[in-house]
Formats: sequence, C-alpha cells, structure tokens
Amino acid sequence: MQNVYLSDVTLKLAGSAAGFSLSFREKIELAKLLDRLNVSAIELSPIRSRKIDSLLIKSVAAAVKHSAVAVPVSQEIESVDATWAALKDAKHPRLQLKAPMSPAQMEYFWHKKPEKLLEAIRDLISRCRALCADVEFIADDACRSERSFLCQAVRTAIEAGATAVTLCDAAGLMFPEEFSAFLADVKAQVPELENVRLGVLCSNALSMSGACAIAAVRAGASEVKTVSYAGDVTRTAEFAEILRSRGDALELSCDIRHAEIKRITGQIDWMCRSTRSQNSPFDLGVQDRSDAGELVLSEHDDRAAVLSAVEKLGYDLSEEDAAKVYEAFRSIAAKKGTVGSRELNTIVASAAMQVPPTYRLVSYMINCSNVVSGSAQLKLQRGEETLEGVCLGDGPIDAAFLAVEQILGRHYELDDFQVQAVTEGREAMGETIVRLRSNGKLYSGRGISTDIVGASIQAYINALNKIVYEEAEA
Repeated sequence: MQNVYLSDVTLKLAGSAAGFSLSFREKIELAKLLDRLNVSAIELSPIRSRKIDSLLIKSVAAAVKHSAVAVPVSQEIESVDATWAALKDAKHPRLQLKAPMSPAQMEYFWHKKPEKLLEAIRDLISRCRALCADVEFIADDACRSERSFLCQAVRTAIEAGATAVTLCDAAGLMFPEEFSAFLADVKAQVPELENVRLGVLCSNALSMSGACAIAAVRAGASEVKTVSYAGDVTRTAEFAEILRSRGDALELSCDIRHAEIKRITGQIDWMCRSTRSQNSPFDLGVQDRSDAGELVLSEHDDRAAVLSAVEKLGYDLSEEDAAKVYEAFRSIAAKKGTVGSRELNTIVASAAMQVPPTYRLVSYMINCSNVVSGSAQLKLQRGEETLEGVCLGDGPIDAAFLAVEQILGRHYELDDFQVQAVTEGREAMGETIVRLRSNGKLYSGRGISTDIVGASIQAYINALNKIVYEEAEA
C-alpha cells in the first residue's frame, strides 16, 4: 500500500489575487487546523517584508506540531539565510526553491538564460541543503518546458542536494493519461528521481486536477499539492475523499484524518469567506479556539518557562519588558499559586512597555439600542490638538473603536478583545484587554472602569500609544 502525502498551499495562495485574505492571527489559526488535519506539509509565502513575514513564519513554526512547515526562498542567496533564520525552530522545517522552466517564464520572472538559471539552481539548492535537511525543488510550468532542459534542471537540483522534486502542470491542459506519460518520461530520463520524493501540482483548469493527481501517483509521485479553499489546484477534501473511497482498489493510503476533514475544512471555508465589515473594526474569521488550551503557570515556574508562555501568547518582548513581566508574575503567583492565560495577558498589558501617552481620551458619548445601530462620538487629545471622530457601528464598542480608527486614519488588526469582572456587585469594576497587531507585532492595552465601554476605549488607546511610541522610536 503506497502512502500519499498532501502538501497544503492555502496559506501560500492567501491574498487579494486569490480572492480571499487572512489576518495575521487567522493565518496562525488556519495553520493549526491544517496541522490537526495531518497534512504532510503546510506551505507559506516567501519573505517579502522581512519583519512581518519572518514573525509569521516563526509563529506558525511554533504552532505546528506534526506537519512540515515549508517556505520558499527567492533567487538571492541572502534570502536563504533570512528564511532559515525564521524557519529553523520548526519541528519539521522545509526550504523550497521554485524556478520557472518554460522559456517565457524564465525570461520574465528570473531574467536569466538557461545556463545562468542552472547555475542559480545549483547555488541556491546547495545553500539550502547546507542549512536544512529537507529541501524541495519546484519546477514551475514544467509541462510547457523544453523536456531536455527540464530534465537537466531536475538533475542539477538533485545533485546539489534537493531531497524532493515537484513538477507543476500550471496550465492544466493535460489529460490524466498525458500527465502520467509525461512523468514516466521525465523519470526515465532522470533516474536520480528514484532517490528523492516526487511531488506534483495539478491545475484544475479543465476540472480534472483530481484525476491527473491520481494518475501522477500511479506513475510514481508520492506527494500532491492541494488547497483547502479557493485556488485553481487540487482540493484537499476532494482528493482525500478519492483516496478514502477508492484507495484500497488503487492500493493507495493517506494519513489525513478523514473523520475530521469535513469539520475542519468547513472551519477553513468559513474563515476564508469571512470578510471584515466596513462598519466594524473587528477582524473576523477566527472561529474555533477550543484547541488553544489554557496556559497554567505556578509559582515554581522559572523565568524561561514564563517567557516561553508569553511568547506562545504571541508577544515579542524586549529584555527590559521581559524582566518587568517576570517580576509582576512572581508577585501575583506568590499570592494566587497559579497564573492562567488571561491573567498573563493582563500582566503583559500592565507591565510591558509603559510609555508616555501620545493620545489621551477627553470624552466619549455612546448611543445604542435594539432598534438603531450603535453610534460613538469621541474626542482624543494629541499634544495641544483635540481630535474628534463620529461613527456608526454594529454595537457600542464597534462604534467606539471605529471612531478611534477614523481619528487615526488607519486600521490596526484587532487580535484579541477580552472582558472580565474584577469586583462583584452592582458597581462592579470591569477590566478589558485589547491586543492590537502592527507590522506583525502584538501590543496589548488594559482598561478598568465601572463602564465597560469606557474601559474598552481606555484599553484600545493604551495599546495604541505603545504602537505610536515604538514607531516614533524606530
């Protein structure tokens, strides 16, 4: 029985060009869902913005426990080192090099002649292999390439250290039997392929990607690139169903968790379809947090354990802030014995990066009922200037946050919003924690008031001031 591996490219495709986009946090949550589904690899986009993309890769690498995390490098040697620096802590890291094989793409994307492209493949794969044990060479648009050059490129990549080769039918114009014959011919000309993992990517241009992928597997491929939402390639759920229904007849198996695939792909579909409402500052899409788990630390945990827990919550603290958070943790843990995730969030919001306030809340007026939309009128002070925002929202807090965004003239990703009571009775104090994300980094603010809307606005402005202060210092 041959085992077939599914490498999911949903996160690599995410973006406006694919018709759907995801927030930073949603990408991490989607990676967790794919990991739970037990795909063989989760593929991410290459590093374009060094700070944001590197942080995303590190966050996904920390969150994924079973699947390989695959990240492509660009055509500069320096990109290999930068990508590896972000990826190296993954449990199963994989570096990828995607190179165009057709003459038109070769000139357009890499601006290289065939001889120079082969040199670049050799140098880049060699550098990748020097750092990582799992290196994949992706031959893009392989089916429209000159066969002799394709075989030479594949052979060069394997000689340089590639442990996997993926051949892409980007046009998707081949029938299954044609694609099977194409793979058989390449394997015959490059016998070295017997020593590496052979993968395929099949376009669904003719709605035959599943059939082409099955034909490829029967011709010797062991890995298929699939997508869980949108994308013009083989769908993960559909291909897994083919293997579940007819795998025995074809002597093929798959490690995908078939019992969970409908629920998990449903969650992914919901997350990718969700869009941020124009009348709300909240970034939608994260639906199921039941697997997140509650962090519980005790007074016996050392500094490394506490900071590791803080990192799992998504924070990237400076050495000074780390020391402040640990001291605050020790003080609370000595009184309570244990500290959970919510309390740790509060500690970070209260102790880390306390900065002079750039924005101060002057006043706010909220209107809300069950028959009209919530509205908020806010006045903030920055220096000697008073700034005012008036907005409608889906509720009082929506409207208030949207009014702040109107004053700022920009949107920050709202990563988390927590509300909890800190005292009891009719005049109970409410505490809110707001986590904003800017350039991939988390900033948390805390607000306390008998008015939960007021506490929420205070928390938002507290987090905002930290962002503004750090951006000014940069």
